[in-house]
Amino acid sequence: MKVHLIGVCGTAMASLALLLKQRGEEVKGSDEHVYPPMSGLLAREGITLLEGYGADHISTNLDVVVVGNVVSRGNPEVEAVLNRRLHYVSLPEMIRNEFLWERQSVVVTGTHGKTTTSFMVTWILTEAGLDPSFLVGGISKNLNTSARLGTGDLFVVEGDEYDSAFFDKTAKFLKYLPNVVVVNNLEFDHADIYRDLDELRSAFRRLVRLIPEAGRLILNADDPETLALAADARCPVETFGFEASADWSADSVAYQPEGTRFEVVHADVRTSVETRVLGAFNVRNALGAIACAAAVSVPPSNAAAALQSFRGVTRRLEVRGRARDITVYDDFAHHPTAIRETLSGVRAAGYGGKIWALFEPRSATACRRVFQQDFTTSLQLADEVIVTAVHRSEIPPSERLSERQLVDDLIAAGVSARFLPTVDAVVVAVAESAKPGDHVIAMSNGSFGGIHEKLLAAIEGR
Repeated sequence: MKVHLIGVCGTAMASLALLLKQRGEEVKGSDEHVYPPMSGLLAREGITLLEGYGADHISTNLDVVVVGNVVSRGNPEVEAVLNRRLHYVSLPEMIRNEFLWERQSVVVTGTHGKTTTSFMVTWILTEAGLDPSFLVGGISKNLNTSARLGTGDLFVVEGDEYDSAFFDKTAKFLKYLPNVVVVNNLEFDHADIYRDLDELRSAFRRLVRLIPEAGRLILNADDPETLALAADARCPVETFGFEASADWSADSVAYQPEGTRFEVVHADVRTSVETRVLGAFNVRNALGAIACAAAVSVPPSNAAAALQSFRGVTRRLEVRGRARDITVYDDFAHHPTAIRETLSGVRAAGYGGKIWALFEPRSATACRRVFQQDFTTSLQLADEVIVTAVHRSEIPPSERLSERQLVDDLIAAGVSARFLPTVDAVVVAVAESAKPGDHVIAMSNGSFGGIHEKLLAAIEGR
């Protein structure tokens, strides 16, 4: 089968390309503004990457074209596909039709933490010898990839609530034929797709209604919005969280610089867990993963043993390097809750030195004023904050996040903060002021202009 993917460097699109390649299909794709880690992963797997979009990329011998949700009418490749009446599908349609009908689908979703939890589940199942297939929107440090076809009948898929394509505005996860569903949390996000929380909530309720009676729904007991989804379930429901009433709860939690230790309590049985990942949010992620693994017959003791060697995910509080005893991290956080959890996780670990938060408002939600005050609250957990220019200048000023107001509000709250519009200015400021023992966290859902390498070089060379 000859397949072309438009927008192939998106995390899910690149992962789909890997699965198709592993199955022996002839795969190529196109994208613009290409950047790691997905571009490197595609190159490593020998998948042809055409930079930029052009009608000449769409050959007439293609069996199917997968249209990513980042492209729309006016894209020259989309127009060529429509004009030539070529077979086209959305990404979630392709995943369902080619890989999910013959397997048991384990869908991990929620506003935050779904990538890490998906890989926790995948690693547990892998260590248990079940050889699952998986497609996740990130790269596992244990597995060194974002997708793989296994020989087992389980398929772990990260369930994204974003829309499917320009011709299909329904949530991707509604295509994934769920047998087991984990919902980490439910907060308003994707302000460019959903009008309000009610509309987003409806998408999650529709997902829950797709779970068969023999399936399982696993919900975060600490989040009332998530817990309310149980009312729509026709299958058994289990809960996890810090709440003592949860079916899978955490006790005796100890946060340390090298990781987190806790006991998972289920049916009055305690199992000790040690992980290398930080923060309360990762305790919840682990609980959800352990409950999910148990739903497919992996005992908690096996899950705990696997999590001890779980090394995390790229771009999730990932240490990119150290220079002059200053640690530079890359983090995908771009929602106020994700920023808060990242910063609180680092602070709870008990590191010395200052915590720097470098925030690039880049995602459709981060660029909008809807979370203006929430960003102020979250970023107060840092000692030093630098805000760069809003990435999407096409958003009307009345709807756009105000970087200067954000900085002024942080200063009024007693936090050292400044607005520096360019990456180069940020690099100079941090290199001049950061001290040994400091932790510098660059937060963006994009490449942030390669700030991590620039920072490390500037600090080392000062």
